[in-house]
Amino acid sequence: MSRPRTRRVVITAALTGAADSPAKSPHVPVTPQQIADDAIAAARAGAAVVHVHVRHPETGIRSRDVALYREAAGLIRASDVDVVLNLTAGMGGDLVVDDEDPLKPVDGTDLVSQRDRMPHVEELLPDIATLDCGSYNFGDGQALYVSTTAMLREGAKRFQELGVKPELEVFDSGQLWFAKVLREEGLIDAPGLFQLCMGVPYGAPADPGLLMAMVNQLPDDAEFTSFALGRDQLPWVAQSVLLGGHARVGLEDNLYLSRGVKATNAQLVDRAVTIVESLGSTVATPDEAREIFGLQR
Repeated sequence: MSRPRTRRVVITAALTGAADSPAKSPHVPVTPQQIADDAIAAARAGAAVVHVHVRHPETGIRSRDVALYREAAGLIRASDVDVVLNLTAGMGGDLVVDDEDPLKPVDGTDLVSQRDRMPHVEELLPDIATLDCGSYNFGDGQALYVSTTAMLREGAKRFQELGVKPELEVFDSGQLWFAKVLREEGLIDAPGLFQLCMGVPYGAPADPGLLMAMVNQLPDDAEFTSFALGRDQLPWVAQSVLLGGHARVGLEDNLYLSRGVKATNAQLVDRAVTIVESLGSTVATPDEAREIFGLQR
């Protein structure tokens, strides 16, 4: 089904992610202060939403420490910028299995229950938090991301109880199918906010035709954002907008502004603003994003 091209486009800045990117770029924020500073800079550049992971300040490794989320979120909320806060709730789904004994988890595993993936959401009550909508092979080797249907139902119900909008992270067409089931079961309030994640090995490839097919499977009234990794990130802003969606950029998904030029989060947002406006759309303010996504104030 054809969708009208979005006129007010919400730009999300995904600031740091969970990969080993600090070793690859000095611009990837690590400490809560650095993450907050990048959130503020991205908001000033035009991002209406900031998507936040946290890392161990000393090592840069991904973390689920509530105290780190508390510090980063507090600094963002206390700043002089208005921005919609989106916290990941996807950490705690990583399973790396042993070659000889598949029931034995090995280094790199961080696998906990759905409820244990959400204590920072329960305490901090962000505007939005993510819900990764299925399990899949995460790259090459023995790594899996685990998110079962029972976990997802539990997480969706808890989000409803908290009044936090779930951003449904969809990495392939089967996950989109189940995300729609959550909505049909009343566990996701209509219209729903879908994030179509493209090019993450081994989910959906970053193929424009596949993105169009997935968009055509969305509920007619749903809002969606899409992103792709690496060099596809900035062109994907246009792909998503032209199909009626919103856009996500940031160092979680891409470290470069152009070939050989390492970016900051604010620079990626600024480039996304240029792309959105060149397509005849306008960049949504945080208040407009709240209206578009149906967020509670």
